[in-house]
Amino acid sequence: MTETWNFINTGSNDPFYNMAVDEALLNFVSRGEIDPVVRFYTWDPPTLSVGYFQRLKKEIDIDMVREKGYGLVRRQTGGRGVLHDKELTYSVIVPESHENMPKTVTEAYRVISEGLLEGFKSLGFDAYFAVPRSKEEREKLKQPRSAVCFDAPSWYELVVEGRKIAGSAQTRQKGVILQHGSILQEVDIDDLFDMFIFKNDRLKDKMKKAFIDKAVAINDIADKHITLEEMEEAFEAGFKKGLNIEFKPLTFTEAQEAEIKELEAKFKSDEWNYRK
Repeated sequence: MTETWNFINTGSNDPFYNMAVDEALLNFVSRGEIDPVVRFYTWDPPTLSVGYFQRLKKEIDIDMVREKGYGLVRRQTGGRGVLHDKELTYSVIVPESHENMPKTVTEAYRVISEGLLEGFKSLGFDAYFAVPRSKEEREKLKQPRSAVCFDAPSWYELVVEGRKIAGSAQTRQKGVILQHGSILQEVDIDDLFDMFIFKNDRLKDKMKKAFIDKAVAINDIADKHITLEEMEEAFEAGFKKGLNIEFKPLTFTEAQEAEIKELEAKFKSDEWNYRK
């Protein structure tokens, strides 16, 4: 039997609102206020988000981020730096106890990412999951080579033509899984690498070349330009098919809106963003 989940597209918002809504949705699901939810959103201004464990001042050129007019926010999920610009961002929030959710992070990641896989397929891409086969490949995953996300596909990352096309991160809190990630429409690689601190320019150039070999955006390989609206349509259908669910629209109550507002203050604070 097909289950019905919530769906909400919150559109284009600043980084603090975007992160606040993801955390609020985790709270709402944890308290049993709402059913599992799939959310789509975009970023205004374009924003560099850093992983929960990243050392901001050591890895990020904060002055350059400001100079380029990008937003900056720390996520509540791990992983590396992501430039959110021309992309569709998704989040999936579901109880850990859900009967279709495996207990391990890696396997739950694969199940949730079926929605992404189906979305790429409906856009006409021959997408598949990256599964590191050799012991050496698996060891490499434990030692990320740079602070930039999309640097290498990890377990069950989505790959097209051998290059990573979507990057995701997951956290588990309060009995709830939150997985969110970027589906790249286009990427400005020069801008992205300018915002990270490297030991020297030679290393920066080397990492940039490696990135180009390993990561790709939808419109780098599409036969025709794919719009954000087409992406939204494809991935909404993809999540329905991949997770075998139907959607009902979600609107926030006044109390829920107030909770989001409170969380926004946290994500705006230096205490949160510069905590490492």
